[in-house]
Amino acid sequence: MINPQLRTYRPFVGPFDPCPPVRVKTYIIPPNLTMPFQPPDLPQFTPSEALRLGTLWPAYYSPYESRRC
Repeated sequence: MINPQLRTYRPFVGPFDPCPPVRVKTYIIPPNLTMPFQPPDLPQFTPSEALRLGTLWPAYYSPYESRRC
């Protein structure tokens, strides 16, 4: 599954850079940036799920994925 919150860009790579270049860099945008306002009647997690995941609404949930794995 592709993460819809994941964005990529290609930085400039100069001919005289001293380090090996990173051709593609990635970053994650928070879900609240793509939703300008909170629409009414959004579905909600159960209270126990909301406490575990850190948000009441699934639309605002952003899982943390470690880069070490």
